Amino acid sequence: MREFIVEADGGSRGNPGPAGYGAVVRDAVTGETLRETAEYIGVATNNVAEYRGLLAGLRAAQELDPDATVHVRMDSKLVVEQMSGRWKIKHPDMKPLATQASRVFPPGRVTYEWIPRAQNKHADRLANEAMDAGARGERWSEAASTAELHAAPRAAATPEPPGDAAAGAARVRDALAAGQAAAGPAGPGPDAAPASAREATSPSGGDAARTPATRVGADAETQVEVDAEAGVGADAEAQVEVDAETGEHVTAVRPAEAAADARAAQAVAEGGITRTDADIRAAAAGTPVVEAEADVRPAAKAGTSAENADTRAAKVDADARAAKAVADTRAAKAVTAPGWAPADMGAPATFVLLRHGETPLTPQKRFSGSGGTDPSLSDAGREQAERAAAMLARRGTIQAVVSSPLARTRETAGIVAARLGLDVAIDDGLRETDFGAWEGLTFAEVRERHPDDLNAWLASPDAEPTGGGESFAATATRLAATRDKLVAAHAGRTVLLVTHVTPIKTLVRLALGAPPESLFRMELSAASLSVVAYYADGNASVRLLNDTSHLR
Repeated sequence: MREFIVEADGGSRGNPGPAGYGAVVRDAVTGETLRETAEYIGVATNNVAEYRGLLAGLRAAQELDPDATVHVRMDSKLVVEQMSGRWKIKHPDMKPLATQASRVFPPGRVTYEWIPRAQNKHADRLANEAMDAGARGERWSEAASTAELHAAPRAAATPEPPGDAAAGAARVRDALAAGQAAAGPAGPGPDAAPASAREATSPSGGDAARTPATRVGADAETQVEVDAEAGVGADAEAQVEVDAETGEHVTAVRPAEAAADARAAQAVAEGGITRTDADIRAAAAGTPVVEAEADVRPAAKAGTSAENADTRAAKVDADARAAKAVADTRAAKAVTAPGWAPADMGAPATFVLLRHGETPLTPQKRFSGSGGTDPSLSDAGREQAERAAAMLARRGTIQAVVSSPLARTRETAGIVAARLGLDVAIDDGLRETDFGAWEGLTFAEVRERHPDDLNAWLASPDAEPTGGGESFAATATRLAATRDKLVAAHAGRTVLLVTHVTPIKTLVRLALGAPPESLFRMELSAASLSVVAYYADGNASVRLLNDTSHLR
């Protein structure tokens, strides 16, 4: 199956204002540019333009190969999160565009990854070319485009699984490290240059589409949920906020920001540095524009000398830089986790954890571990395994299959592996906990027959089930050793592990660093999917838990 990378972007010179989008389709293996598309769309917002770019990129990929899988890379956190299903879409202009985009390819064949804006230069320049053409009353022409020539050179893409966001996470860490190096030990951050100079770097002047006032913090490309108290969201360009009643992400343009947008655009057009620039920089740092005006302009109106006004402007600028430095720190903390190294550690070992399908004991909620009757799948369980296999085949990311030795997992793994054209490896470390004398009993029956043992088991991970079963502590030790062995054997690969309730919950618990009692607070359905990624520095990332969408 062919795999494409789609990079898309959109911009608005005014938000809303004259807008355009750009998209590029690449071969995921070679990195070769296969198709470019861009268009001036008239007056629209940044977010609408970004969605239009996404839609155009997906349609271009579909024209190249309707059976391909597509990995979308965008610097819009809003679009990536909404299209991934993690954020709700409330804006009436974006809902129909998102619906259209979701229907270009079948579900499961498109994945999304957020990337810094610096890594989306090709699509960004295409969008600016389209806006420039629109300003001249012309249509954008692919033949006349120089976007790829001006974009930074890129190495050939590595054939990473399209659902793997490791590259994005690594690039975020790399961007943060680069920003810290540019700032120096006491510097304010990589955006310390005057906003007007920073935003006028495009040869076409198109970067004025993203005015400094809409960029909160020193590095908007790597900023994630910078200031929850201020309501500033992950996509600084879109100003994502959270609806206090529903918890949904919504977009808003604040009056102060709209005024700063206008001043920023004027400053970029004039090419000079004026006191207005202090307002722009203050807005970029998160300082309210009205406060910057209060420090400078009333003094001038009251007859204060130009020298004093300049001094106050410098103070405002210094305060703005200090505020921006704080925003930098918050952004870094939000993007990275303690212990993450700044260097790109490469793709992680990604474990897709599939619980086996139902057995005759599953609907009855009976203890069924590794010391019981070892039941096979029921008819319902085989149907569940077939559905999981179909979904995993559509994604096309699995590179190996490893199963617990028990009958129900081997049968489930066999159904999936046959669909994927892979062999099944068996690892005894993935077996279910041995529940001793409780095997085959319901929870109520165990409480009636062995109340003291059950209470001890619920209270301590070191307690064993009646009759010499396996404790949760022993299970965790076994799973940790199995995890380490499999991570070393499958570095940088995506592997399907077909196993049981306790092993999956244990791997998730260990990845989160959660206490043992968290095992009793997770729901894990038959034939559900969970995903954990393991990085070279020993850190882990839980990406999915108990997904049963393929069973509906």
